[in-house]
Amino acid sequence: MKNIYKILKFSVLTLLALILVQATTFAQEAGADTTVQEKPVDKPVRPAFESGLLFDAATTTLYPSKTLEFILEHRFGVINTKDNNYDMAGIWGAANIRFGLNYSILNNLSVGVGTTKLNKMTDLQLKYRVIEQTRSNSIPVTVVLYEVVGIDGSKSSKWDGTPDTASTKSYKFGNRLSYFTQLIVSRRFNDKLSLQFGGAFTHYNCVDSVYDHDRISLSFAGRYKFSPQMSLIVSGDFPLDITGIKDFKKDAAKTTVIYDKPNLCAGIEIATSAHAFHVYVASAQGILPQEGIMWNKNDFFNGGILIGLNITRLWNF
Repeated sequence: MKNIYKILKFSVLTLLALILVQATTFAQEAGADTTVQEKPVDKPVRPAFESGLLFDAATTTLYPSKTLEFILEHRFGVINTKDNNYDMAGIWGAANIRFGLNYSILNNLSVGVGTTKLNKMTDLQLKYRVIEQTRSNSIPVTVVLYEVVGIDGSKSSKWDGTPDTASTKSYKFGNRLSYFTQLIVSRRFNDKLSLQFGGAFTHYNCVDSVYDHDRISLSFAGRYKFSPQMSLIVSGDFPLDITGIKDFKKDAAKTTVIYDKPNLCAGIEIATSAHAFHVYVASAQGILPQEGIMWNKNDFFNGGILIGLNITRLWNF
C-alpha cells in the first residue's frame, strides 16, 4: 500500500512539474509574440519619384548613402514660330546646359555641385529629408529641405553701375551669390501616381535697380507611371507678386522687361534602376531653380516653349 501511495505521489508531482514547465514555456512564447506584435516594423514606401531630379526641379527622392549621381541637363533655345526664323525647333538657338554631381553622405542627406552655361554659374546644393512616408501611413508624406547656392562666373564688369556696386572698385565677391531655399512635401499615392508641392524663397545679392532681390514662389510636380519604365511627368513653378518684399513696382509704361512668368514643364520619363531620361518641353531657359523663378520672361501659352533633355546615372560605392 505504501508503495502504491509513493507511486501515485511521484506521478502527481511529476505531472504537476510537467504542467508547470509547459505553462512557463507557453508564457514565454506568448510574451515574445506579444512583443513582436506591439512593435511591428513600419517600413518606408518606395520613393515617390524615380529620380532626384524632375526637369530642373528637385524631388523628395534621396538615394542610399555612398551613392553618386551624375546629371546632364540640356535645354535648347526658344522655338521661334513668329519671325520666320528657321531655328530647327530651337536646336539652332541659344542653348543652356548643366553638368552636376550629387553624393549621398547619409541615407537622408546629399550634397551636390554643378556648373551651368548661362551666366557661367557654379552651384552648391544640399538636400535633407526631414521625415519619410511609411507603408502604414503613420507618416503620410515625405518632407525634404532643399538648398541651392549659385555663384555667377561672369566678368566683374557685369555689376558696374548697379546700385549694389557703384563702381568696379566697390565690387565684392558676394555680388555674385544667389540663394534658393525650398521645402518640398510629396506623397506616393500608389504604384502609378505621385505628387509633390513646395514653397520656396529666392534671393539675389545684387540686381539691377529696376528688379527685385527677393521672390517667393510655389511649385508642384507630378508623375503618372503608365508602363514599367515610362511615366508622364509635369511640373510648374509660380513666382508670387508680394508687395511687401518688392524693391520695384511694375513699370506701367512697360519700358523694362518684367520677369514673372511661371516655369511650366511637361514630358516623358524613361527610368531604370540606375538611369533616368527625360524628354520634355519647358518655358524657362534657366536651369538652376533661382534662375527660372527670378528671370523667366517666356509665356508657355504664347510661343515661349523650349525642348529639354535630362540624363541621370547612379553609381554605388
